[in-house]
Amino acid sequence: MAFMPFNLPIFLTWLRIILIPLVVGVYYLPTSWLSVYQQNLIATVIFVVAALTDWLDGWLARRLDQTSRFGAFLDPVADKLMVTAALLVLLELQRINAALALIIVGREITISALREWMAQIGASKSIAVNSLGKFKTILQMVAIPMLLFNHWFLFFDSGWLGTRLVYVAAVLTVWSMLYYMKLAWPQIRANSEGEP
Repeated sequence: MAFMPFNLPIFLTWLRIILIPLVVGVYYLPTSWLSVYQQNLIATVIFVVAALTDWLDGWLARRLDQTSRFGAFLDPVADKLMVTAALLVLLELQRINAALALIIVGREITISALREWMAQIGASKSIAVNSLGKFKTILQMVAIPMLLFNHWFLFFDSGWLGTRLVYVAAVLTVWSMLYYMKLAWPQIRANSEGEP
């Protein structure tokens, strides 16, 4: 019987997935237990911890030579679940609009499907992650906790700054999607010729 691979990087990825419902659940606690400020602070801290495990699991996998196909599959799934869950919370709290959430989540679904299809035809290296996609992800991971916190922090309003950053992230989201689609277009055209 084959067992699911398990090591420290994969454990951190699973931890990130486990933290996702906590980010959502904290907002369902009654305000008699936690004030709105406390809910925002706890959700922000949980999200930041989860985001740090995203960097740490990849670094450890390379450092400890514990990369695996399962880890390579699970890591982006955890990232997309985390971002989607946070965006849905922010949408419910009316801190972002539906169009922004749709752009970001829609891009992730589209590129995930594209990567799966490219892997099936043996051309996955054609759309490997590049610096544009990484910068988009970094912006999202900075903007989302700012929007979750949504209070003044030191000398700036985190909600105001987070809103501006998420708009920039949305632009990069569309840009990176078009970039990946351009890279994949020769394969899409070649593999669709002759189909009804």
